[in-house]
Amino acid sequence: MTSRAFLKGLFTAILAGMLAVTGWAALSQPVWQWGGLVTAPDRAWTIATLADAYAGFVTFYAWLYYKERLPGRILGFLAVMALGNIAMSAYVLRELWRLPPGAPLATLLLRRAEPGA
Repeated sequence: MTSRAFLKGLFTAILAGMLAVTGWAALSQPVWQWGGLVTAPDRAWTIATLADAYAGFVTFYAWLYYKERLPGRILGFLAVMALGNIAMSAYVLRELWRLPPGAPLATLLLRRAEPGA
């Protein structure tokens, strides 16, 4: 399977999952009536919110996976899944500090050149 095919499958699954969990939550209770974990219907929106957060974490991790080699991929996965936006913002800051002076910001998105390439 190519990387492109894998990513299409991954993001199709994320979209389908998010549509399903959001639809389920919306049928359980209107979003404007959400009050946290106080009553049973409120749990639906709490679950939908958690699903949305982790879908975002997986989306970010797909980019991190592209940029990093094996040790960084494993550590990045653990950090993002455990710490969420804390790990994600720390990673982006690290990458920003690593940018050479005068490098275009688009360089931030790209994989670094392999050593000896």
